[in-house]
Amino acid sequence: MNQTDYFERKLDSKNRLTIPTDLRDELGPTVVITPGFGKYLHMYSLQVWNNEMESALSGDILDEKIADLNVRFRMGKSVHNLDSKQGRVTLEGHQVALFGRKREIVAVRAGKYWRISAKTK
Repeated sequence: MNQTDYFERKLDSKNRLTIPTDLRDELGPTVVITPGFGKYLHMYSLQVWNNEMESALSGDILDEKIADLNVRFRMGKSVHNLDSKQGRVTLEGHQVALFGRKREIVAVRAGKYWRISAKTK
């Protein structure tokens, strides 16, 4: 089984990102996109978000590290249904702003999620 671990795309004029065909079954019909720790985004399948991230973000109510992680990943979080025809998701303005003026992006598998960033030359 050949697994895609990396892809490059150019965002279109409507900030749409096309997901490669071979990843659509893996990701499912819905993805969650959040800010990452730097100038990049994280993309999760809804299943990974619900099963892994939600449990990772729930902890001791007074744990400041857990609170900080919740703020980081929930502020700017968006849930997208892939369009069934072309497998695209539309990134929100604040998400695209992380890339500066760059339209070419790179997505790299990081375990169970994807890191999406502006392509560097």
